[in-house]
Amino acid sequence: MALKDYSDEFKADAVALYESTPGATYKSIATDLGINRATLREWVLRDRARRGVAAAGPTPAVAQRAAAPPDDPDERVRRLEARVAELEAGERKLATERDILRKAAKYFRRDELVTSRFQFVDDHRATHEVKRLCQVMDVNRSSYYKWLAGAEARAARKQEGRVLAEETSEIHGESGGAYGSPRVTAELREKGHAVNEKRVARIMRTFSITGIRLRRRVRTTVPDPASGQVADLFSRDFTATEPGRKLMGNITYLPFQEGKFLHLATVLDCFSRKIVGWSTADHMRTDLVADALRMAARTRGSLDGAVFHSDHGAQGGSRAYADLCDQLKVTRSTGAVGTSADNAACESFHASLKRETLQGAHDYGDTTTCRRTVFAWQTRYNTRRRHSTNGHLSPDEYEHRHHTAKLTLAA
Repeated sequence: MALKDYSDEFKADAVALYESTPGATYKSIATDLGINRATLREWVLRDRARRGVAAAGPTPAVAQRAAAPPDDPDERVRRLEARVAELEAGERKLATERDILRKAAKYFRRDELVTSRFQFVDDHRATHEVKRLCQVMDVNRSSYYKWLAGAEARAARKQEGRVLAEETSEIHGESGGAYGSPRVTAELREKGHAVNEKRVARIMRTFSITGIRLRRRVRTTVPDPASGQVADLFSRDFTATEPGRKLMGNITYLPFQEGKFLHLATVLDCFSRKIVGWSTADHMRTDLVADALRMAARTRGSLDGAVFHSDHGAQGGSRAYADLCDQLKVTRSTGAVGTSADNAACESFHASLKRETLQGAHDYGDTTTCRRTVFAWQTRYNTRRRHSTNGHLSPDEYEHRHHTAKLTLAA
């Protein structure tokens, strides 16, 4: 490391402090001043040579004290002057430390991270000795130099962080403000960034990028006491090994202005969580569920042999619904009365839909806006929205990879 240039005033004060401190050693004074012992010794010897004082002899103050009688008024004056010089040197030392601490205050208004202390030392090394700064800041000097050596790597990481923040904000915006750190991480990895979720979450917190939180759910299952008993063939297992084998459905409210509602019936495939059928209407008659199930049959080509799981709502227990299932060769399955856990996957889907489309609003406005918004979200859900159950792949992409893998094995 290059030697630091010291002012003449600093050198003179250092020599005066040494000469006026009884029993002082080069090491003790040099440590207090944050300088090298040899440097202080060189200054003292040079000053003595200038004043014609022998280097090996006692200091002038010591020699005078030895020669003068104890009660000599001149000796008492010299002692007082030496004490004043000592106190002044101590005051300068304290003033320096106070100045350093005063400047450091703004670095620790939020916390006292070691990196902030290192930054302070680096910002003020031109004004104060690094050693003195490290002592006052209570940090290790070697650790500071190690931190300083990593400045280039930190700058590169900071720049990379800014790029990630921009892309994170873009991905978050494209999702309609819905994506949290897991889905944003999946998008970034697909774009070629080797990042983990913790870093993405940290960036999102720093730039106040947040997903949409869940709203309170509204109960939509109204059991029909007159419905026949249908067994629960799912037992809360909402997984499947092939598309079109296990389906689940439910109805939810879509609020719009003046306290009115539309009703949405959906059919999801357990394999990929894809929406294979849906229907929207201003009523909750059996036709609502039947239309969604018919759409699912058209989407899959056939539901022959599939199991369709729903709750104990009146629509699912009607004779017309049972006849439709028989016609489509679908086996019915229902959960227990009065519990949403037996159809949790559908409940979760509807909660996500309303959370991400309403985004904190109480309703969709008018009927047209409601239909258009929900339609757009459901379409994007299948084609682009990443699903945690699919390893953060969209339902369409998940099924595409499944079919590709099967064809590869068959070949």
